[in-house]
Amino acid sequence: MDLLWHEGRLLVAGPDTRAYVAEGAPGVWAGVRFYPGTAPALLGVPAHELLDRRIELADLWCASEVRRLASRVNAVDEPGRGLEELALRLAADTAPPDPLLRPLVAALDSGRPVGAVADELGLGARQLHRRSLAAFGYGPKTLARVLRLQRALGMARGGVPFAETAVRAGFADQAHLARDVRELAGVPLGELLAR
Repeated sequence: MDLLWHEGRLLVAGPDTRAYVAEGAPGVWAGVRFYPGTAPALLGVPAHELLDRRIELADLWCASEVRRLASRVNAVDEPGRGLEELALRLAADTAPPDPLLRPLVAALDSGRPVGAVADELGLGARQLHRRSLAAFGYGPKTLARVLRLQRALGMARGGVPFAETAVRAGFADQAHLARDVRELAGVPLGELLAR
């Protein structure tokens, strides 16, 4: 999830289940991407309520508070830096997120199966799914799939051949990697890496 600044406005980008291509809205943009599962605690709304959505922060919080925060960001020469400062202030004033989220993300990012991760964390499948919806916007299997794709993209950007990337990231083969990239990112792997 992201906190965005555009032309003096503060927006929230919820978790995506498919590729999102911004259309229109030219001008300067700045954004802060939160570590998986941390934004819901900062924003005070479960992630699944923002799934595949882009909304004004004022739709979640008191409009006068959002105007005050936006004016602070707008007062800084670089909106990105002002947005980072805002995110850090929000984090300092917010209770930490669910302590199981970091080990959950780390375990799924290592490629371990969801069932095994649930057992390691002492959670049942339903409880893990509920916590995942609130923190990430979707279930743990989808989160694992997104994390696997991110691992693969990191390797491919580092020059690892696509077939080797697929195997090392946990895909069945290069065709499986290609299908997931197209489904999640909306473009072929080569085009995604060229952007």
